[in-house]
Amino acid sequence: MKKSFFLSISLLLVAVGFFTSCKSSLNPLASDYIKVQPQPLELVAEKVPVTINATFPAEWFNKKASLTVTPVLRYDGGEAKGTSYNYQGEKVSGNGQVIPQKEGANVVMKSEFDYTPEMQNSQLYLTFNAAIGKKQVTLPDVKIGDGVLATAALLNAASENPAIAADNFQRIIKEAHDANIMFLIQQAELRANEMKKSELADWNNLVKNANADPKQNVNVEISSYASPDGGYKLNEKLAEKREANTERYLAKELKKAKVDVPVNARYTAQDWDGFKELVEKSNIQDKDLILRVLSMYSDSEQREREIKNISAVYSALAEEILPQLRRSRLTANIEIIGKTDEEILSLAVSNPSALNVEELLYGGHLASQIQAKGIIYKKATELFANDPRGFNNLGVVEFIKGNMSEAESLFNKAKQLKGNIPEANFNLGLTSLIKGDKQKAEQYFGNAAGVSGLDNARGYLAVLNGNYTQAEKAFSTASNNAAIAQILAKDYSKAMNTLNAVERPDATTYYLKAIVGARTNNLDEIVNNLKESIALDSTKASQALRDLEFVKYITNGKFLSAVTK
Repeated sequence: MKKSFFLSISLLLVAVGFFTSCKSSLNPLASDYIKVQPQPLELVAEKVPVTINATFPAEWFNKKASLTVTPVLRYDGGEAKGTSYNYQGEKVSGNGQVIPQKEGANVVMKSEFDYTPEMQNSQLYLTFNAAIGKKQVTLPDVKIGDGVLATAALLNAASENPAIAADNFQRIIKEAHDANIMFLIQQAELRANEMKKSELADWNNLVKNANADPKQNVNVEISSYASPDGGYKLNEKLAEKREANTERYLAKELKKAKVDVPVNARYTAQDWDGFKELVEKSNIQDKDLILRVLSMYSDSEQREREIKNISAVYSALAEEILPQLRRSRLTANIEIIGKTDEEILSLAVSNPSALNVEELLYGGHLASQIQAKGIIYKKATELFANDPRGFNNLGVVEFIKGNMSEAESLFNKAKQLKGNIPEANFNLGLTSLIKGDKQKAEQYFGNAAGVSGLDNARGYLAVLNGNYTQAEKAFSTASNNAAIAQILAKDYSKAMNTLNAVERPDATTYYLKAIVGARTNNLDEIVNNLKESIALDSTKASQALRDLEFVKYITNGKFLSAVTK
C-alpha cells in the first residue's frame, strides 16, 4: 500500500516534500500555505521576533513521518537559529505535535533572534530534519523572508545630553544682620547701658562698612514691639514711642557716620508671634497648654486673661519670656554684589584660585567652547577635590568629546565622593546604555531623581523594551531618540515635528526625516533629507542602500541619485 507524506511550506513559489513507504520526492507547491509575520522582520526590544503560520494540507502528512522544522536567519558571516518544532504522523511514538493525515493541520511556529547589525541584510529560511520510519529524507531549506527592518537600532545613548551638576553661584547675596535694643516694662526710654552694648556698636560698623563698599547695597529696618501683657491700647502707645525713640537714635548715629541709607520703621503693639516662638523654644511647664490657648483664641485680651489664669506658669512667663519681647530690632539688609561674568571668566583662566568653588563652576558654565570648559572643570577638581560636581562636569566634557572611558571614570569618582550627586548616577546610566548594559543603566537612573534628562532616559529604556507607546509619552525634549520612538509608534506627523525642533540637527536627524518620508510615501522628503544627511556623513549613503525602510525606492532614479555619486 502506497502512503504519501507531504509538507507544504513556502514563500514565493518554494518546493516542499512528500513521502511514500518506498520513496520520497519533492514537488513545488503553492505559496498560500505559509505566512510570515512581520514581513519584513523587524528589530523589537533588542530581538528579532517572527511568527510563522503554516498549513499541513489533508492527506499530506505520512502517518509514519517525523519532522523537525527550524527557522534560521542567515547573514554575511553567520547565522542564528530559532526555536525548533517537532511534528509527527499518527503512527509515530514521540513527543511531537501529531498531524492527522486525513484532516491535516494548521501550526504556528514562534522564534526570536538576538539582533546583530549584520542581520539587516539577511534571509530567513526553514530547515528540515525529516524521516519516514527509520529512513532519513533530505528536504531542501526553504527561504521565507528577506532582511530585518532595524530602525530601532538607530537609537544612540551617546546623543543624549549628560547632566551638568549645577553651581550655586549667586550674583547678589542677600544677608540680614540684627541687633536688639531692650526696654524695661512699660518704658520707652533708651538706656545708656543698652546704647553701649558691643552688639549695637558692631551693627553700626557693619552698616557703615556696607555703605562704603561699592559692591554692597544696604537698607535698614526698625521693628519695635511691646510684650502682649498690659492691654492693647497701652501697648500700642508704648510700641509707638519705642519706635520713635529708636528712629531718632539711629538717624543721629547714621548722620555722625556720614551714612545715607533708606530706613523703614514700624511698630507692633503686642508681639504675639514673638511670644509664641519663644514659648515653643522654651522648657516652661505647661507650654503646650499655653500654645493651645493661642490657637483657640484670637482676641488679644481674652488670650491674656486665659494665660494669666494659668497661675502656675505665668510667673515663669513674666521672668523668662515677656522681657525678651520689649525691644526694638534693628535689621541691616545687605546685598553683596558678586563678580561680573567677565571677571569670573578671566579669573577662571588666569587665576582660578581667586574664585570660590561656586564661582569656578559657574565659570565652566559660562565658557562657550568645550575645550575651555574642560580646562576650568579640571582646575575645579584640583582646587576643590572633595566636591563631586567638578569631576562630574569634567566627565560631561569628556562624554561630549566621545571619550567614554575617561567620562565613566570621572562619573565614578564623583559618585564616590560625599554627596553622591544624582547627576553622576544619571551619567553613569548613559555610559551603561552605551556599553549595552540595560540592567545597570536602570539601577543608575533609579538613583537620579530630579535630573532634567531622566524622562528621556526612561523613554530610551522603553524603546529598548519594545514599549513604543510608553516611550513616545516619556520623551520630554526634541531629540533624534524621541523621534525614533514616535516613528516606531507610527506617529509620523509628531516624529517630523520633533525632528524639525531638534536644536542641532545632525546626519541622523536628516536620515530619520527620510525614513518618515518613506513611511508616508513622500519621495521628495526622502531625497532631500538623504542628501542633507549624506552631506554631513558620507556613510549614510551605503546605509540607505541597505536599509529596508527604502526598499520600495531602490530602483527609483531620484533615490539612486541621492545616494550615489
